[in-house]
Amino acid sequence: MQYSSLGSSQEQVSRVCLGSMTWGIQNSQQEANEQIEFSLTQGVNFIDTAEMYPVPPSGKTYGGTESIIGNWIAANPSRRKEFILASKIAGSGLSYIREGSAISGESIIQAVDASLKRLQTDYIDLFQLHWPNRVSPHFAKHWPGRISFSQTETATEKQQMLEILQALDLCIKAGKIRFCGLSDDTPWGINTYLQLSEQHGLPKIVSIQNEFSLLHAKDWPYLIENCVRENVAYLPWSPLAGGALSGKYLNNQLPAGSRWTFEQRQGIFRNTPLSQQAIARYVEVAQSHKITPSQLALIWCNQMEGVTSTIIGATSMTQLKENLAAFDMNLSPKAKSDINLVLREFPVPF
Repeated sequence: MQYSSLGSSQEQVSRVCLGSMTWGIQNSQQEANEQIEFSLTQGVNFIDTAEMYPVPPSGKTYGGTESIIGNWIAANPSRRKEFILASKIAGSGLSYIREGSAISGESIIQAVDASLKRLQTDYIDLFQLHWPNRVSPHFAKHWPGRISFSQTETATEKQQMLEILQALDLCIKAGKIRFCGLSDDTPWGINTYLQLSEQHGLPKIVSIQNEFSLLHAKDWPYLIENCVRENVAYLPWSPLAGGALSGKYLNNQLPAGSRWTFEQRQGIFRNTPLSQQAIARYVEVAQSHKITPSQLALIWCNQMEGVTSTIIGATSMTQLKENLAAFDMNLSPKAKSDINLVLREFPVPF
């Protein structure tokens, strides 16, 4: 296993981050325990969760994934220091989480305390904002006309961001969290937080996790260059595009128990005629180089300049082992060339 610095925090994190959003619906406590323990033996020292998980989110399951991780920590207290634990506060829009309210200084304090209780730990290493208060250009909202930048006043946004940083600062000083990060945000969001931190002597954002894959590479090069220049760790989520890049959903197949058989809060927005064509081509490339389609997508993501740690998820140990093995592999120059041909033909297929 290789490791990289988590942005300006200087913490060393594995190039693989173990995602957990299926734990509590598609995976049981026992299966989550097995994934945690196996990943730790393979050198993974980074686990990501969120108060909203498991997915698909609901009021009945809210907080369930954190509770599963907390049960493992409670049963293995001496192993808590073996990994960097990351969690996230949900933004607005979910009525069962703080009545759907936006992130504020007050909700930061409430969310941190609630997550600590469910996780059964004294501290969270990396506490992230799951999505910004303003409309986020993620979940296929990156097309012109899907969002408006003038829905809120810039001064209002900055004041909210300052209040959030001040609350994060209180949590850090109290020893409840160590570092803070973003998710589903933009270069403007990153840079505004960095400017506010410098102006007011507040904690610096050390990371951002955004969707990034062969089907959704819009963060390259602009946002990723921003991260490299400002020493902000870039953490891709959904590197397999919700499992689509494994090829299992080709020709409208829906394998029993797979993620797409569950209700999708955002809809299966990655399933388009163009994405089906792109995936079929990537499957061919993987087969020609004698690796699995999932491994092709993960190796590509891991080897992209600026990527710090790729967040993977699995619903079975077989999947987890296959995915982890990708991080010990390299793409040949011919494989990179073959991938680039497909990427140029299908740069934004959803």
